[in-house]
Amino acid sequence: MTDTETATDDHAHANQPPRLTRLTFHGPLSETRATALVQRLTRTNPTTVLDIGCGWAELMLRILTAAPKATGIGIDLNADDLTRARRNAADRGLQERAEFIEESATRTSRGPADLVLCVGASQALATPSTPDHTAEALSELRRLVTDNGRVLLGEGFWQRPPTPTELSGMWPQAAATDHHDLATLLDLAVAAGFRPEWTETATLEEWEEFESAYQADVEVWLARNPAHPLAAETRERLDRHRAQWMSYRGVLGLAYLTLVPAL
Repeated sequence: MTDTETATDDHAHANQPPRLTRLTFHGPLSETRATALVQRLTRTNPTTVLDIGCGWAELMLRILTAAPKATGIGIDLNADDLTRARRNAADRGLQERAEFIEESATRTSRGPADLVLCVGASQALATPSTPDHTAEALSELRRLVTDNGRVLLGEGFWQRPPTPTELSGMWPQAAATDHHDLATLLDLAVAAGFRPEWTETATLEEWEEFESAYQADVEVWLARNPAHPLAAETRERLDRHRAQWMSYRGVLGLAYLTLVPAL
């Protein structure tokens, strides 16, 4: 390959739609809430951290920074996110204390850990055919945490029952049974062997910041590159996701539950 061809390929790659560059966390989580979570989750001085569906593991890296004796393992299936996690760990001098593994979390043998994070990833712990993925995930989380540890579960819940029209505009095959209400979610946590130390839910402002940032860099790219070969499929994806968000906005909530194993 000639230098000219290499330069052309590099330019074409550089002009691809960007991916999630505006997001600090892969979920509706503000800096204020993240700071409070890190303080609460490190009060017990954890030495081992397990992050299920870690993505680029921003919260885990902040916890490792606040708990200098801790080591962490992040599990995810997205290689790009794991690359970003390793780069961020190296930038913060945490590469010797943070390991990132591309593998499924179903029936994982990575635990037990003093602190288990599972934020927006409970489906990764459940078998595909399970009738209630949340209950199965909570049972798995109890297995993965030490008796004196903590679990942070970030789990979706219905703020009110969705209407058939709203469900039809959400993710494919969305059903009212996909989530519970908050009270039922807490009952399931207790039934799985936990006591809820802290219960909090994402605000509308956090949701709007997340959903806007989720698409912002690609929206700007599309506005500047309307004739790009990838423009049509990118436009369709952006419009579809925005329509889905408008269907679950104010209906789907996210609870952050700090859970204590019951002995």
